[in-house]
Amino acid sequence: MSIYKLEGKSGNARAGVVTTEHGEIQTPIFMPVGTRGAVKAIWHHELKEVGAEIILGNTYHLFLRPGHELIEKMGGLHKFMNWDRPILTDSGGYQVFSLGDLNKVTEEGVRFQSHLDGSYHMLSPEKSMEIQKALGSDIVMIFDECPALPASKDRLRESMELTLRWAKRCADYPLQDHQNLFGIVQGGLHEDLREECMERLEELDLPGLALGGLSVGEKNEEMVDFLNSFTPKMPEHKPRYLMGVGKPLDILNGIRAGIDMFDCVLPTRNARNGQFLTSHGPVNIKKQKFQFDELPPDPECDCKVCSNYSRSYVRHLFTVGEYLGGQMISYHNLHFYLKMVKEARAAILEDKFDDYYKEFYKKYTSERWK
Repeated sequence: MSIYKLEGKSGNARAGVVTTEHGEIQTPIFMPVGTRGAVKAIWHHELKEVGAEIILGNTYHLFLRPGHELIEKMGGLHKFMNWDRPILTDSGGYQVFSLGDLNKVTEEGVRFQSHLDGSYHMLSPEKSMEIQKALGSDIVMIFDECPALPASKDRLRESMELTLRWAKRCADYPLQDHQNLFGIVQGGLHEDLREECMERLEELDLPGLALGGLSVGEKNEEMVDFLNSFTPKMPEHKPRYLMGVGKPLDILNGIRAGIDMFDCVLPTRNARNGQFLTSHGPVNIKKQKFQFDELPPDPECDCKVCSNYSRSYVRHLFTVGEYLGGQMISYHNLHFYLKMVKEARAAILEDKFDDYYKEFYKKYTSERWK
């Protein structure tokens, strides 16, 4: 039974619904990243205020601290963090390769060194599934290899073959009844490798597919061209997830190509550095020019930050080191992202997505308030 229902299209852009045990997800959707069981600087009720329908948890980090056994004893990740909406957990593969100073890849899995205390651990397909089963997430990602880039086509094929063997082992692992395992299509920018990987993953009949290994060093236009060419070939009856791609225009380009789900740490990470994402492009609130600025951070935004505070005040919070500054911008940036995908969904259902895309692009690149 498919967990995805297509409700409308505008060109290749899609509007649909993903159904899970913990609620429905209206797509296209942006998923805030709650790496360690929390989205940084945001209360859970505020996530609901800004329209978050699903959030992410990170298998690697939750495995190291506080441990999946503890979370399972506390009733699973939903109960542990008091979040009653859907949760997606990544497999831990990316963090093993990006955070581990020393790691060794074998057929069994990856032996890695913790970035916290230097202790050694083994993360295999089965271990990743064990952790994610204990966490109780609604969407579980297969354990894949993330090769260092740039990489030759031969190296990418080798990595793809290993990922496919690991995917089979993940699919054979019994999860909780409510959990949905998503495959990850690898292959770099080589469309033939991606197509082969996707066809072989389809033999496992998984409920969803993700695209991994993008936005990791290739030129932006290369990624956009690839998405436009490849995404329409993905199964129409399954959700399509583009992993870790998160600039506003990248998300809209993904939607335009037919992607349904997105995640990225950018809106909260950049917030902690003082960057407001506004309808007229990014704004660095720390600039001297905003010292006496009485305007809201984004005059066209209706969030509670822009409705109540000035650029001058938020800048002041940053200059004196008050945590509230980062909290305010994090809230606004997530509101901005989720409002953007909600508007995109409405435009798709009216078959006017191209009009919305062009208007958004023109305003966002104007950098009016830079």
